[in-house]
Amino acid sequence: MQVELEILGLSNSQAQTGSFALILGEVNGKRRLPIIIGMFEAQAIAIEIEKIRPNRPMTHDLFRSLAEAFDISVQKVIISDLREGVFYAQLICERDGQMEVIDARPSDAIAIAIRFDAPIFAEESVMDEAGIVIHDESEESMEEVAAGQRSESFEEQLKHTPTDQLQKMLEEALEKEDYERAAKIRDELNRRN
Repeated sequence: MQVELEILGLSNSQAQTGSFALILGEVNGKRRLPIIIGMFEAQAIAIEIEKIRPNRPMTHDLFRSLAEAFDISVQKVIISDLREGVFYAQLICERDGQMEVIDARPSDAIAIAIRFDAPIFAEESVMDEAGIVIHDESEESMEEVAAGQRSESFEEQLKHTPTDQLQKMLEEALEKEDYERAAKIRDELNRRN
């Protein structure tokens, strides 16, 4: 049996420096599935969620373009297994009515899934082993507050920055491929318009 998941957020991982925790939540349920992913994969997921268009295609965008050129669609992603603390995933693809299962890291599979608007699932056995049940919504709110406190001072600074300077900062962030920073600057510019 498979459980449908949705992306709830990304936050810096306290467990591993330079890594991020991707938090997936059970659709219509209380279980959460945290997966530690690398910085580049987190960035690839974040820029697609934020709908930021980089100057050059990233690897997952290249995959989408290649798949579309050959009329391949991603039907869904399944987080299929957890062995010795390592998650495994599968991309379920379709071409000309033929289904193909492709082995992938969960972070890459999810970055691709969101580019195809494909649903994300986990096997029930994975949720049983690694899922965390949220009993009290205040637990989740405290996590969100803790994550938000790290970026609050930067966002406060943006509120007091002139619009022309924000535009320059946005261009610099995009050039450096710092998409998280670019998203915050873009949000401030959008609030002003």
